Amino acid sequence: MTTWPTAELHIHMEGTIEAELLIELARRNDVRLPSYDPEVLTARYDFADLQSFLDVHYSNLAVLRTEQDFHDLASAYLRRAANAGVRRAEIFFDPQTHLGNGVPFEAVIRGFDAAIAEATRSTGISADLILCFLRDLGADAAMETLEAALPFRDSFIGVGLDSTEVGYPPSLFTEVYARAAAEGLHRVAHAGEEGGPDYVREALDLLKVERIDHGNRALEDAELVRRLRDERIPLTVCPLSNVALRTAPRDLAQHPLRVMIDEGLLVSINSDDPAYFGGDVAENYRAIESALSLDAAQLATLARNSFESAFATDQEKATWIAEVDAELAKVTG
Repeated sequence: MTTWPTAELHIHMEGTIEAELLIELARRNDVRLPSYDPEVLTARYDFADLQSFLDVHYSNLAVLRTEQDFHDLASAYLRRAANAGVRRAEIFFDPQTHLGNGVPFEAVIRGFDAAIAEATRSTGISADLILCFLRDLGADAAMETLEAALPFRDSFIGVGLDSTEVGYPPSLFTEVYARAAAEGLHRVAHAGEEGGPDYVREALDLLKVERIDHGNRALEDAELVRRLRDERIPLTVCPLSNVALRTAPRDLAQHPLRVMIDEGLLVSINSDDPAYFGGDVAENYRAIESALSLDAAQLATLARNSFESAFATDQEKATWIAEVDAELAKVTG
């Protein structure tokens, strides 16, 4: 099956930690795990909802302690991503988690920076970081995190909003997003995964986001769907994640992605937290191709959408989109 050139725009660096690396880092840093058997650890990755995933996810992140750990995590992801067809990665990271574990911000960012520089040299992948705020920690903590990060402003290109959605609407974070905008940072936010269409609308109107991460529940509001289509607002959709967290039907064939495509929305395919949800971005493409009976032209459109939605130069986008067109020509003969 075809591996499409693509941008990955909805990927959490911390959610890429494979069981083998988790065990290696736990032993390196003398951190206790429930098991040191990869199969036993991954058997826990059967989630009832978003919160049950977050509980396991955050407990695992205690193994990340040093700059070298963050370097190794990022290097492993970027190597796999390049092999999966990723030309451009815009990668979320959650500094509040690591600060809460006593890790200095500098260790996190320096480790990631070094890995990105190495991967760009060795594979040609283009990658940048997006600093995310944990919405359940509140707006004051988000502002404190942004202030702590600004001395490293050259190491990240934007801000995002993730973690527990319901009960923490985008409106709580208006001030910190305004500050981020004043610093010239791009702005994205998770909305419409578990929260309703009103969360998507708040993210657009109050946070002035340039992309919506997930956005599935926007489909419940016809007026909002028209706006998303007319304004070409990107949606970064994560099919296998949605199935794993039960924010979409368990049968992937019933995923709302088909409706998004039919509505002409600017939707891209992403893996979210691939270590937990059953596959990297290439596996997400293959899964939807089969489950939704998508043809090569539709898959190529999704790949082009990913590059159109990226925070990259017009020249870079044109180069990557030309790769998609070449792949489509090869597939269709």
